[in-house]
Amino acid sequence: MQRAPVLLFLAWVCFLFFAAIGLFTSGFLLMRVELANRSSCQDPPLASPLEGTGAPLRSCWLPRRFPKAVLVIIDALKFEFAQYDSSRQEPRPYENKLGALHQLISLQPQHARLYRFRADPPTTTMQRIKGITTGSLPTFIDAGSNFASYAIQEDNLIWQLAQNGKRVVFMGDDTWDGLFPRAFFRSYFFPSFNVKDLHTVDDGILQHLYQTVDGGEWELLIAHFLGVDHCGHKHGPDHPEMAKKLSQMDEMLRSLVDHLANDTLLLVAGDHGMTGTGDHGGDSEEEVNAALFVYSKAPLFQSDPPKAPETVPQVNLVPTLALLLGVPVPYSNIGEVMAELFAVADDAISSALAQLAAYSINARQVSRFLHSYSLAAQDISAEKLQHLQDLFSAALEEHEWLSAGARSPALPQLEHLQSLFRRYLWEARAVCAASWARFHLPRMLAGCALLASACVLCYVASHVASGVDFPYGRLLLCPVLSGLAGAALLGLAHLCGWAGTDPALLSAWGAAASQLGFFWLWWTRRSRRSHAGSARPPSGDAGLRQRLWAALPWGILLARCSAMLSDSFVVAEARVAPFLLLSLVLLLGLQLHWEGRLEGSPFPVRLLGLLGGLLACVRLSGLFQQCREETPCCRSSPLLAPLSSLPDPQAKNFYYVLCLAVLACLAWGVRCWLSHYGNLNSPGAPVLFVRWGFPLLAVCIGGYWAITSGAEEALVKLHEWVRLALAAFPRGIFGLVLMGLLLVLWDPVTVFVRDSREPQVMGAPVVSPSSQAELLHVIPQLYRRMQQSLKSRLEEAKAGGSATVAAYGLGSVYSAALLISLALLGFLLVTLHSERLSLAFLLLSLEAFVLLRMHACALALSSSQADPFVVPWYAIIAWAFAATQFFYATGHQPVFPAIHWNAAFVGFQEGHETNLLPALLVGANTFASHILFAAGCPLLLLWPFVCEMPPTPKSKKPKVDPHDREEQMMEMRLREAPERFSAALLQLGLKYLLILGLQMLACVLAAIVLRRHLMVWKVFAPKFLFEAVSFVVSSVFLLLGIGLVMRVDCAVSLWFKQVILAQSR
Repeated sequence: MQRAPVLLFLAWVCFLFFAAIGLFTSGFLLMRVELANRSSCQDPPLASPLEGTGAPLRSCWLPRRFPKAVLVIIDALKFEFAQYDSSRQEPRPYENKLGALHQLISLQPQHARLYRFRADPPTTTMQRIKGITTGSLPTFIDAGSNFASYAIQEDNLIWQLAQNGKRVVFMGDDTWDGLFPRAFFRSYFFPSFNVKDLHTVDDGILQHLYQTVDGGEWELLIAHFLGVDHCGHKHGPDHPEMAKKLSQMDEMLRSLVDHLANDTLLLVAGDHGMTGTGDHGGDSEEEVNAALFVYSKAPLFQSDPPKAPETVPQVNLVPTLALLLGVPVPYSNIGEVMAELFAVADDAISSALAQLAAYSINARQVSRFLHSYSLAAQDISAEKLQHLQDLFSAALEEHEWLSAGARSPALPQLEHLQSLFRRYLWEARAVCAASWARFHLPRMLAGCALLASACVLCYVASHVASGVDFPYGRLLLCPVLSGLAGAALLGLAHLCGWAGTDPALLSAWGAAASQLGFFWLWWTRRSRRSHAGSARPPSGDAGLRQRLWAALPWGILLARCSAMLSDSFVVAEARVAPFLLLSLVLLLGLQLHWEGRLEGSPFPVRLLGLLGGLLACVRLSGLFQQCREETPCCRSSPLLAPLSSLPDPQAKNFYYVLCLAVLACLAWGVRCWLSHYGNLNSPGAPVLFVRWGFPLLAVCIGGYWAITSGAEEALVKLHEWVRLALAAFPRGIFGLVLMGLLLVLWDPVTVFVRDSREPQVMGAPVVSPSSQAELLHVIPQLYRRMQQSLKSRLEEAKAGGSATVAAYGLGSVYSAALLISLALLGFLLVTLHSERLSLAFLLLSLEAFVLLRMHACALALSSSQADPFVVPWYAIIAWAFAATQFFYATGHQPVFPAIHWNAAFVGFQEGHETNLLPALLVGANTFASHILFAAGCPLLLLWPFVCEMPPTPKSKKPKVDPHDREEQMMEMRLREAPERFSAALLQLGLKYLLILGLQMLACVLAAIVLRRHLMVWKVFAPKFLFEAVSFVVSSVFLLLGIGLVMRVDCAVSLWFKQVILAQSR
């Protein structure tokens, strides 16, 4: 059997897909160019900014208005949380809780004001921090680094304050530590990633806030509270805990106002909002509408507040706060100053002049940035730059004309000039937002073409692999060498300065060169064999019907891929995927009926029962789906919530017992299967682990659920014990799963041989092989000898004799190792989900079993025509559809707010030192169904052999003795033709990669065609990212699953050698 070449060939094909996805991603999700330029007092955007202004000392560009400012960031402070509506008789838990803000606005309208603080998507915390400190717009791809917290290299408000002698004190979310390392005069960081922790960060801030304010050793104090955001993630906004947390923030603000000096500016802001489920990350109105509250004990505003709060983009905070504190505006800022805060208490003309000065500096700074940016990048077209320059020049000329006038300008003239500057700043920001969403179309097209050619390669290679003379060495070595040569040429061109490159382009170039090498070899080989005889497909009506039936599964797959171009389909895919799966299975039944294979056989009733079971699993799996925000009429399943959210103790106990029963069913099902096929009799370590380790795993998971299902108040009372158990139980589960997997790899042969007395010679003796070829010839003989010996033992047992040799579990040795491994992975993945989702994993197991049984029955009915070494396309497509179906049936959606971040803290309540482990845990939670179905893909090849039975006769004959079924070779038939076994595994892997690759190609085409669609960043871009990650995860676990089968094959060969040597002595 060719083991290493098969795995290497599949790994190479996976690399081709990865390179194509990477190249497309580099053109689709672009990051804008970050300039290294920094603003300074010595290099102002205008010639003499302080001339005639009477600026105080330590001011820069514009006289400072406040010597100190306090910025309180309440994470996820939605505008509705800060708004007060006295007409509500029964407010919801998040309404009317910040009464301090309403009281200040009502009693001191010249001192306080509330704004809608509009965030730019993506609405993740790190991107919002970048926005409110740099004044720029983070791009979409930054969302992927939300928990990596790469240090900000651009000019920013924190750096400007530190460079100009201002002391910045920070307390709260430790994300700031990664963004601004060693940038604060004093800091108090608290871990932020644990979304279940509502109090650690907030309580830590309150311990230092008031004494720090009273100490006065600061010019800017930043306090970033996280409790509201974490409460939204854990409970949602409409929960009593949210009312408690907002009331705590209200008390904090009341106390903070009492500690403020008269010359201190208070800013209370939310970095983003939250959806009705407490999530964020997208661009819905609920997520982008945060709140901004501005207050000072000195008068701030010269006019009464408007009836409806104004909307202020978050980037506007940066130039406003910088000029108010007397420091330069960060170089890359594209925000607009909040002119109201620059009005003075004198007459209207003086206020307009002060506001105009702020506008002028702001516009000059933005113009300087655009000029520098246009030299460093080509993102903004020359026409748009010229249009912006014309607007700026017109405003500047009028400003200079008014400044040169002998008389003081009239108020309408000043207001008109302000409107010119506002228009320029608004259009500059709009142009930047549109330009930074530009795509690198050549890379996108090249990545799409490379992905399409990889799919064609998979199809071609799967057909070539069906032959026993598949040239592994040539079809693998030559493409790899050509790919390395292509990558080396591009690298040499880069070193010589002839061409620029990056890792994505380099890998894509190598992948393209290696594909050319493969297709050249395939074409030359095909030309040489073009005159060789081959079996012709059936002709006439029968051949046409056969081709039409074979094309129907492809038609369903094509329908799914084509529908990726519809945002409505992507939104409704959770309901469409099960429908397509059922349609595919029904077509299989219709095909069997149409071809007359069900007549005179016992299979119709069995198939009908299996179809009913599949329908039940599909329908019940719909009870565990989460709704997207685009479907307001939909309600997410209450079964997704953890048991701790249930207020009724009886309901909680009922679901807890039900979940324990699910664990028992999963462990019992695997044990029964192993017992049925004789693998449970093996004395090997994996079987011992199944006997004792599986119950222990179930006990550990049940104990963990018993703790997490308690109310939060109860957990606080048992603080130390709970903390120990919350870490010990999951880590014990992780350790047991790892131990079980290592035992399967170490000793995967679950076979039991009983030799009760000296073996009787039954035919010619088995000679000890001297070579691998002889071993492959001897193994089937030995297996038949064992079967004959077992049959002899049964016959002697009836006559009162004794047995000689008995072998148990050899016919299912491959499937047994794979099922044990899948069960271990299942226990691990169940632990990473909420308790009641274990019911979804039970449905997943049942549906996979039903699909395998239906596949085995279909092959048994067509045994005269079908090659058992070739898995038909309908089975692989159905398997891939089931993986997609249970992605949604485990409470996931291809959007960032739907990610189950709680999985990162299963067993690690105190947080993580690195980002690798939480990323793995969250990834395993999100793509659990893809992991299980990809790793279990070899079962599609093995299961029909395990369920092997004699061909069904057309007429009734006497029943066969049940013991005669032991004579079937089952999985040992695979070892009769080791080369075909290798080719079958390779073909199966290539077919599965092709199905996944076609779905990936559909997402890529949708992203290219609809890149200017209104929903591209809301629907198509997240769908592409999730599909790309799921493809990578599925590819890795497909390789691991096939690798495990090959490890079992290697161990079986060694086991046979030992048996043969023992028999030859």
